[in-house]
Amino acid sequence: MVTSMTGFGRAQEEVGGYNILVEVRSVNHRFFDFSSRISRGYGFLEEKLRSSLQARIARGKVDVSVELDAPDDADAEVQVNDSLAAGYLAALRGIQRRYGIPDDITVGTVARCPDLFTVRRKPADEEQVWKAVEPVLNEALIPFFAMREAEGKRLAQDMLGRAGTIIGTVEKIERRSPETVDEYRRKLKERIADMLGNAEVDEQRVLTEAAVFADKVSVTEETVRLRSHIAQFTGMLESGGAIGRRLDFLVQEMNREANTIGSKCVDASIAHMVVDMKAEIEKIREQVQNIE
Repeated sequence: MVTSMTGFGRAQEEVGGYNILVEVRSVNHRFFDFSSRISRGYGFLEEKLRSSLQARIARGKVDVSVELDAPDDADAEVQVNDSLAAGYLAALRGIQRRYGIPDDITVGTVARCPDLFTVRRKPADEEQVWKAVEPVLNEALIPFFAMREAEGKRLAQDMLGRAGTIIGTVEKIERRSPETVDEYRRKLKERIADMLGNAEVDEQRVLTEAAVFADKVSVTEETVRLRSHIAQFTGMLESGGAIGRRLDFLVQEMNREANTIGSKCVDASIAHMVVDMKAEIEKIREQVQNIE
């Protein structure tokens, strides 16, 4: 299945006592590009998230947001800055003595002083946290991949339709190209007859000139290669997978053949067909930029 590089998924669950919120979003990028925003203290999850997503996503700029609320603070340890507490207490008593203020200093008075307490938590068990986060990540990836697949299907249908239009134009060019040679031969013969008057026209010379012209304007090789590129292109779309880069290369080759056809044509109707064909190729190129 063809997939787009644009997607979004979100999931929130409580696992192992953790309240976990995961969001995954992606946009176009030539390669796999990963970034993350993770709750403070859980930065070790970044590499696990990267590895998990890189195994499933070939291209795209992927951004993951993970918010975790720890189950409780049972393992937290509150430490008192004893030297700072002593300093605060000495300063308060000095104020009392200096200004004759009644001694009503309490624990609550000292506790309100800033930077007196430090909360230290036991380091999180990395494997335990990952086991809690991974299923929520997988849940968020369900709508994420569904969006990428739905968008990819629409893009593939659009490109297949445009590829069919190009093939139709190629068929018209193939029919018209020999006609331009016949018209050239007829007009050449008429011009020579006008110049020679009643003299006999050298048919062999006319045929030779027409043959040179036919070789010069022949686009058979280009249309054959263009058909081959389009066949490969549609085959890849039908087979699916991570085909964006290969499609991009084929579109470049398709455009190259169209340009060569345009440079060879001397017929206005073929020139118009080439313009229409290149317009379709350009639209396909724009769509390919969204394909994984």
